[in-house]
Amino acid sequence: LTMEYSIVKLIHVLGVILFLGNIIVSAVWKIQADRTNDPVVIAFACRLINVTDLAFTALGSALIVIGGIGLFHATGISISDAPYLIYGISLFGMAAMLWLVGLLPLQIYMSKIAAQTVANGETEMPATYEKCRRLWNMIGRIAILFPLGALYLMIMRPDF
Repeated sequence: LTMEYSIVKLIHVLGVILFLGNIIVSAVWKIQADRTNDPVVIAFACRLINVTDLAFTALGSALIVIGGIGLFHATGISISDAPYLIYGISLFGMAAMLWLVGLLPLQIYMSKIAAQTVANGETEMPATYEKCRRLWNMIGRIAILFPLGALYLMIMRPDF
């Protein structure tokens, strides 16, 4: 295909790497930090997850969208001719919504709770944090499965 196709595919794949890499690594960091039960470690992890989400998850999402639109343009493919695209885009959109309305607000709130706990010199996280942590873990599991499903559909291109 053309150079344009190669460039937009590179943009798209780079976005997928940044997006999936960051959401998976963030989950691992957060789970490991929470296991320490150390408010200083938890506050540090929460703060960095918020920073890396903006730097890598948001950037990765933007590159996925830009690259995806570019691939539509470069290939001339019709979405109606490729049902896997509809499902993959839908899964990606659902993951984005879960992040925007569920995970991101929870992360910001947990970061504030953790920072306040450290500022107060407390050695244990409050019960409010624990409730948020459980909810974040539950939503996060779903939010990771959706883009992994989208990745599968985009690579395997199953016929429906």
